[in-house]
Amino acid sequence: MDESKIFKLLELASQTGKVSKGTNETTKAIERNVAKVVVFAKDVNPPEIVMHLKPLCEEKDIPCFEVQSKKDIGKAVGISVDCAAAAITDFGEGAEIAKEIEKEK
Repeated sequence: MDESKIFKLLELASQTGKVSKGTNETTKAIERNVAKVVVFAKDVNPPEIVMHLKPLCEEKDIPCFEVQSKKDIGKAVGISVDCAAAAITDFGEGAEIAKEIEKEK
């Protein structure tokens, strides 16, 4: 999967839609069935912080992507700090990119 598309989607969704930022907010979005796409970072230390997200997404049938860097997630969602995970709850103008990513998965 091309990470640049995922980051472009996160960027568009955070500017024109709605994104839950951070592990706790992401977990809540999944549990409340409002998350449409979940992204989490591989470089989270300790990994247990985000370990539960993938199985939770599989259980709820939500597309879930692992990317290399939490710094990149933070930048894509428009915050100045690293972000371990994010959940898109409204694609906004990113709906087309979301369809492309869904086809590729």
